[in-house]
Amino acid sequence: SLTVVSCPIPLLPPKLIVEPVIMPSAAAVDPQSGYCAVTRTFHSLRAPIPLPPPSPPLSFPAFAFSLLPSPLPAHAAFLDAATGEAVPFPAFLGQVRALATALRAQLHISRGDVAFVLAPPSLHIPVLYFALMAVGAVVSPANPALTTGELAHLAALSKPSVAFAVSSAAGKLPPGLSAVLLDSPRFLSFLHGPGDALAMDAAVIYQSDPAAILYSSGTTGSAKAVVLTHRNLMTTRVLPGPAPPDEVLMLTVPLFHVYGFVFCLRPVMAAQTLVLHTARRFDTRAVLAAVGRFRVTRLALAPPALLAIVRAAEDDKSVAASAATLQVVLCGGAALSPELIRRFSHKFPHVFVSQGYGLTETTAGFCRSIGVEESRRIGSVGRLSPGAEAKIIDPGTGDALPPGVPGELWVRGPFVMEGYLGDKESTSEILDSEGWLRTGDVCLIDKDGFLSVVDRLKEIIKYKGYQVVPTITSKLLITTSGSGMDVDSTFV
Repeated sequence: SLTVVSCPIPLLPPKLIVEPVIMPSAAAVDPQSGYCAVTRTFHSLRAPIPLPPPSPPLSFPAFAFSLLPSPLPAHAAFLDAATGEAVPFPAFLGQVRALATALRAQLHISRGDVAFVLAPPSLHIPVLYFALMAVGAVVSPANPALTTGELAHLAALSKPSVAFAVSSAAGKLPPGLSAVLLDSPRFLSFLHGPGDALAMDAAVIYQSDPAAILYSSGTTGSAKAVVLTHRNLMTTRVLPGPAPPDEVLMLTVPLFHVYGFVFCLRPVMAAQTLVLHTARRFDTRAVLAAVGRFRVTRLALAPPALLAIVRAAEDDKSVAASAATLQVVLCGGAALSPELIRRFSHKFPHVFVSQGYGLTETTAGFCRSIGVEESRRIGSVGRLSPGAEAKIIDPGTGDALPPGVPGELWVRGPFVMEGYLGDKESTSEILDSEGWLRTGDVCLIDKDGFLSVVDRLKEIIKYKGYQVVPTITSKLLITTSGSGMDVDSTFV
């Protein structure tokens, strides 16, 4: 059997409970924009999301499962769009418990161990994510399309003690890193082995413990290891309220990207079905066929995918008919042009586009449009999410600016990362002592509290939702000119 040599990342003791920032009086906060002229801070006007007190030990999986109704819903937790295979909620929880038991008993994975995950989307990935976090391990997914050298760099940042990979990608893992093949009979046996409910309660896991390490270029430079805590993930809970029994979300973005990572976890907390697009590339007709087949109501995608759908609908009038159940398209990861939204709305008048904005460092989106009315504010990415505070800072003077004036967006809230692993200098450059995170984006918040991204300060290019560092790209173009190298493989 495989024995993992434990190489945990440093764990902090439970943080001292810091009293929440004292909100200004209701009279001081503009009820329309959320702006407080006294503190020059914008506050979210949305209803707060119920969260547990931050001090008691609690893992994200335990929190998520505590929100599920009893008895468990019989409908699917996850569906494979390509094969139609479904994993009902009882089976999903059973597989998580069985895998968590195997992780502890057979692989000797424990609190603080980092698990590198290198695999395309599949029904096994959500089970793996939840099981690893349930035993206190730290999930660290990476793009399986990266080169051997790029993966070695990421592994050097996160220092994993074990990897979970598919056979086709395992050869690119760093030498000496023990690997479990996700498409092997052995791993499949873990999913269907005897599950011990106590396996997920054996370790004391604090909400401030690391739950995931994702990779980002930050505001400048090469990839950095973003540490997200269990508490960070809890804040991604959907807004409280009764969800329609037939609510079905389809996810078409990579599960290693913070967008896909969070959306892979969130539906469990709401007992909703998630349909995974498991094809290697985005296939417009296959996605729309799955929307019709599984009666998808919400479709999460990136701007290039939305453009592909619009083009298909413009070429073939029957395309829109297959999306009759679709109500909302959730779009993030990169800027979405107003013209593209108008073209989409013309072909799909019964569907509204909900845009969101966020960073890997903020556990995905902290700003989004909700509902038809907010989605009509074309050019905006919505309003601040519950618990979010924001400042618009003049890059030249450092002064906080009022509504309607553009400047660098700073944000603060319970969703902000712990920091960059092993990189105090980069952490201090983006995150100050008061918890304000510099986004590197030039934004403005208008008199109604809607945020618009107007420019970028940071030295990062966004291409199809991926981050590209200009200096690295320039070097690659110079050194690989004429080599036929696929520059796409450098995207982190």
